[in-house]
Amino acid sequence: MERLEHCRACLAPQPYLFLAMGDHPPANMFVRPAEVGETQPVFSLNTQACLHCGLIQIADQIPADFFRHYLYVPSGATTMHRHFGELAETLKQHAGDGLIVDIGCNDGLLLKACNDIGCKTLGIDPAANLAELANAQGVEVHVAYFDPPTAATLRNDRGAAKVIVTTNTFNHIGDLHYFMAGVVDLLDEDGTFVVEVPWAKELLARNEFDTVYQEHVSEFSLLSMVRLGEAFGLDVIDVQKLPIHGGSMRVFFRRKANVTATPAVQEMLSEELEAGMLKAKTYDDFADRVEQVGRDLIHMLAELKGQGLKIAGYGAPAKGNTLLNYFGVGPNHLDFLVDRNPLKQGLFSPGMKIEVRSPEAIETERPDILMVLAWNFLDEIREQQAEFTSRGGRFLVPLPQPVLMN
Repeated sequence: MERLEHCRACLAPQPYLFLAMGDHPPANMFVRPAEVGETQPVFSLNTQACLHCGLIQIADQIPADFFRHYLYVPSGATTMHRHFGELAETLKQHAGDGLIVDIGCNDGLLLKACNDIGCKTLGIDPAANLAELANAQGVEVHVAYFDPPTAATLRNDRGAAKVIVTTNTFNHIGDLHYFMAGVVDLLDEDGTFVVEVPWAKELLARNEFDTVYQEHVSEFSLLSMVRLGEAFGLDVIDVQKLPIHGGSMRVFFRRKANVTATPAVQEMLSEELEAGMLKAKTYDDFADRVEQVGRDLIHMLAELKGQGLKIAGYGAPAKGNTLLNYFGVGPNHLDFLVDRNPLKQGLFSPGMKIEVRSPEAIETERPDILMVLAWNFLDEIREQQAEFTSRGGRFLVPLPQPVLMN
């Protein structure tokens, strides 16, 4: 494994190691039933912070080419349909009749929303299985990892992009500077680069340590985005706070020109400084809180099991597997997991090897408690599970602190 000795964004040396979580299997490496008895590959999950720009990053990178077949799709969450519908309108305002390129387009949910309102689009994604799903939605996808050679090919074939967008993909990129070199090659001279990712300040405030896993190699502060953009002649001209995924930000970059940044940019940078994102103590305190969450959660699960209650996990997201593996929550605590994504059903969670079933199992198995691992969709899950709560079912939400709710 490659060990990072510098910040991915601003390249400052010696990031501060603050949460060493031990060895984990890749968080989306679900296990087939026939392979449950086999040992999975594991990799270190050590979390660092750059005290120069506030980037949170994984210290150790897993080998390349792990993600050509991928199991996460956004279409399973109603929230994401609404969210991408709104984003499509924003992108259209910036692109006009120019080309919108979505890097890491997944199953095409965002670009389908763009196509539905008359945009010209192209997706890029390395996962051929997801490209097939996107194609079925009428979304054109170039199957490849995005890098400068891919950018050169596409610019030659399709022309410059008026908008390049990447949603919850930027945090997967190992070499941000190589990626950005491709962005500036493909982006039109007066084009806009739009990045949507979880905001590291909210991760710290809400104890969202599980947002970190081997595929999420970076969690961004706005300052880290500003520093990264500066290295490529791009200014952050606007930023929007979003409630999605436990607190995210949408960052707009343009080439350095006579474009004045909105007040929101400086306001958000000031918030990060006030939150102590450049101080080691902030991260030490966070690590202490995470350890306490783990103790409290295991104690609560043991008490509930001691009462003879049946507990299932709702959602089998990658973040959930970080939490299960780090806290040691296994089949002795959770009878099964449910997930709406059919690609995960019938498999077992990586590491802890808890069976993943369809949400219909909530009706047939009638658990007393659902531990919500997909806590970023809590409101939607509670809405969908009205029948579960009407018969006395309760939800256990593990973060920011474990709490039981009806």
